[in-house]
Amino acid sequence: MTVRVQLLVSEWCAPCRGAEEVWQQVARQKAIAFEVLDVGQREGRAIVARIGLKTVPATVVDGTLRHVGVPTLAEALAFVSTAPDKGASASQYVGMTLGPTSQWAIAAAAVYLALAGTALVFGGGIAGDPPWRAPALHAFGLGFAAFVVFGLGEHMLPRFTGAPIRGGGIAWLQQGMGHAGTLLLIAGLAAGQQAVALAGGILAWGAFAIFAGRLLPLLRRKDTRGFH
Repeated sequence: MTVRVQLLVSEWCAPCRGAEEVWQQVARQKAIAFEVLDVGQREGRAIVARIGLKTVPATVVDGTLRHVGVPTLAEALAFVSTAPDKGASASQYVGMTLGPTSQWAIAAAAVYLALAGTALVFGGGIAGDPPWRAPALHAFGLGFAAFVVFGLGEHMLPRFTGAPIRGGGIAWLQQGMGHAGTLLLIAGLAAGQQAVALAGGILAWGAFAIFAGRLLPLLRRKDTRGFH
């Protein structure tokens, strides 16, 4: 039976991030089911009410409160000593802190937004009609919007479902295809090259297909956390 670790946290709690870092290290070493639950959400409130918790961060292992505060790595490993070592896996549990791919996606979205906004400002705003209007709109509608969805989607949905999301190389491939598709689409529209724009569109749709494939297992997963 898989050892289940539930870390109870709050957004305002600074030590909670330290506790999460410790448990993320453990989750990379041990085959455990690791969840980060905010006490302000329904799932977290249910556990708080059941065990009478007064402060966070707190660690619950298989339904039993095992630690309050930030555990050392040695302590955390001792709590899950019966769990087998983790083999090679691309799936990862998501906590409070944005993962590397989420951070890069949000940063990229900000860059696309700045580029699109600047182009529109120098083109007379939304009502203007400069030659670069179409590329600018796609930099916003595809570049900015897509990468915001990529970054927040892979962070928030796993938190809500308590399930791991596949990361690693497939996540970076998704972002690479998204960038390539967006830039080729913008370049093709700017140069009047429909073939280039079409290739960009295909790559962008490929990125969305990968993203959908990563999210689908989370959406189909039956919630078995059992708040009792």
